[in-house]
Amino acid sequence: MSAPGAGSATGVGAGGAPVRHVPPALRPALDDERLARAAWSRLAEPGDAAAAALVAEVGAALALEAVVTGRGPQRWRTRLEETDPAADLARARAVGGRLVVPGDEEWPEGLHDLDRPAGTERPQGAPLALWVRGPAHLARAVHRAAAVVGSRAASAYGEHVTSEIAGGLAERGVGVVSGGAHGVDAAAHRAALAVGGTTVAVLAGGVDRPYPAANSALLARVAREGALVSEVPCGSAPTRWRFLERNRLIAALTAGTVVVEAAWRSGALSTADRAERLLRPVGAVPGPVTSAASAGCHRLLRERGAVCVTCAAEAAELLAPLGAAAPVPAPAVEVRPFDGLDPHELRVAESLPRRGAAGTERLAGDTGLEVAVVHAVLGRLELAGTAVREGTGWRLGSAALRPPGSRRPAPRG
Repeated sequence: MSAPGAGSATGVGAGGAPVRHVPPALRPALDDERLARAAWSRLAEPGDAAAAALVAEVGAALALEAVVTGRGPQRWRTRLEETDPAADLARARAVGGRLVVPGDEEWPEGLHDLDRPAGTERPQGAPLALWVRGPAHLARAVHRAAAVVGSRAASAYGEHVTSEIAGGLAERGVGVVSGGAHGVDAAAHRAALAVGGTTVAVLAGGVDRPYPAANSALLARVAREGALVSEVPCGSAPTRWRFLERNRLIAALTAGTVVVEAAWRSGALSTADRAERLLRPVGAVPGPVTSAASAGCHRLLRERGAVCVTCAAEAAELLAPLGAAAPVPAPAVEVRPFDGLDPHELRVAESLPRRGAAGTERLAGDTGLEVAVVHAVLGRLELAGTAVREGTGWRLGSAALRPPGSRRPAPRG
């Protein structure tokens, strides 16, 4: 590549054609796909499906050449002079970060789904590169992972349930992915770390800029034990737009999304929406019907067919391939007298005296059943130990007089 002149620089692009007016910092990227993708991560905003399509079609270096020669949308040229991919790589290395691009062993395969159209909707746009900070191997960390998201202004109930679900998933070897924000996100990361699990925080700004600042210590720990991920270079500021586009990465990196607590209009619902468009399962945790903090979860359950999730086992079941997961065991419940009796048996058993005895005609009168039916029912209750013959009458048997406390699985359905 020739040296630049004082007025207009001339270089050779990836296709061998001369390229004029190339900012010096960008010249190496015209011959290097990795550097070119680093440059694109600064030139194009997250979720720019047009940029993703162009790079996928011709490669990052040729696409970059098109931009510096004046072809392509003007929005990609506004940052040319300030783009220095080598400097961005150096900044990332300085904080223990690295660049991960498609084709790398560490690139998560699920991100490719973002380039596929969802019905009549345009593709969501796969990231052109990811900036990763932390020891976790990204592809392995999210190979079997759940997005656990929810309200920043989480209630005590929301944080408690989040900790139970995220901690339980991490103990089962499931990676926990969230956005590093206050409330549910922070509780999910903390719970995964507390049990020695893997957690990934997807950020809207650079991996060197923990946001919110109040979560700096938590995000620093995630960077030491898990991974911080962003599709914008170090130094980039988090913006509202980037938060919204960040949600598509959280959805695409994971096998399913669990919304723990969300108001009627909540960013967590955006993540659920992105997951639905990617055909990933969505679960929602119900809350008190009077709680505005759970209105979004109830909306997902009522209007959008989300799966009701109440514990880590149900969240893990949500992530399993269709038909592969064993049903979540029903909780054990206290055995009560007369459990399992049919309606006629229940009526007779409830009419049996504890002391003394009652004849069949009296029992028929008390239950409103025919005498013949009472005879048949008493025979069955006697076999079960619920009824005992005493002289010419019947009384309640010992099987129905056991003190409560024994437990058995609750019936399903």
